[in-house]
Amino acid sequence: MIITYADIDGFRNLSGISFAPDPKYNIIVGKNAQGKTNLLEAMWILSGCRSFRGSKEKDYICLGGDRMSSKIKLQDSVRVQKIEFEMTRSAVSPKNIHLNGVKQKGTKSLFDVFKCIAFIPDDVDIIKGSPEKRRSFIDMAASQLNPVFVVHLNKHNAIMNQRNALLKDIGQGNSPASVLEIWDRQAAKEGTVISYMRNEYISKINEICGRLYRTISGGSEELELEYRSNVFRADDLSRAADADAEEMYYKKLRETSDYDIRTGSTHSGVNRDEVLIKINGMSAKDYASQGQIKSAALVMKLTQAEIFMKRSKDAPVVFLDDVMGELDENRQRFVLDMIKDMQVFLTTPNESALLPEIKGKLLHISEGKITDEKDDISSYRE
Repeated sequence: MIITYADIDGFRNLSGISFAPDPKYNIIVGKNAQGKTNLLEAMWILSGCRSFRGSKEKDYICLGGDRMSSKIKLQDSVRVQKIEFEMTRSAVSPKNIHLNGVKQKGTKSLFDVFKCIAFIPDDVDIIKGSPEKRRSFIDMAASQLNPVFVVHLNKHNAIMNQRNALLKDIGQGNSPASVLEIWDRQAAKEGTVISYMRNEYISKINEICGRLYRTISGGSEELELEYRSNVFRADDLSRAADADAEEMYYKKLRETSDYDIRTGSTHSGVNRDEVLIKINGMSAKDYASQGQIKSAALVMKLTQAEIFMKRSKDAPVVFLDDVMGELDENRQRFVLDMIKDMQVFLTTPNESALLPEIKGKLLHISEGKITDEKDDISSYRE
């Protein structure tokens, strides 16, 4: 899969961006705050995923502007496809998404069309950040492989919003506690599915993560992932996600319901899950060095790429945001070897920090505009 054309305007500080990417490497060069990451983000949102920065959609439109648009053409193994994402601040229906000219109700349909993986400096938070960071990574990665997961996540989030609002009402004496049972039954149904899907995905990536980390560490270290469900034990997850599993989840919610009412928030379920990441049997979050943390985060993203390659005829598109320049030559070559069959968009403030074998289209960005475009970066290194 490759992006053959991109047209972006009004997304954050970007203005009048239009170019035909190289099928291999696209090196985006510029000083800080000039729009390099914005360019990657503007294309990333066309995958159906939320912003890799955690931004809200209303922030996509540039400050003081009224409209933004991001459009790409994709060539996969079957055909050319076109994705368009437009937002108008003052419109009654501010967001419009089109796939091959057909208006879409939301972003869900894009998951099966545009597959991409983003490497950003904040990826280290997958290892050293809060449990929510790890849950979010697993949920997004699993959703890209199986878009049905998104449906269950969205349903569960809606149920939790209703449940937490109800908890506050009950605590204030405005609603009877018996009403909570209705939402707990629904939460148990969706939460059970999410628990099993998370466990399945982590089981799937564990072997690959371990193998890649052994390679990047020269065979001296072992990386291991473990799903720690707030509801189910490991042997529970080896059985079917049936009515008995839902009942177990429901009982867990009921156990903490009195405390939930007193505090006004939910303290049981998938919103309390943890993903343990261990290096040589020790918690990476608590004991790993900065180099180990960077390597572990890199490996987890590269694992996504490998799974994509195994599951599909089409390789994902890769976004590397200020990542390669921070890696030593051995790690740069390790990454390049893993993504050698993929189209790559790479940002850097200094192209000379990249390995000489990275050759392709060179785009200079300043103040949100492409100021220079060359089809061959090698001329800049002679």
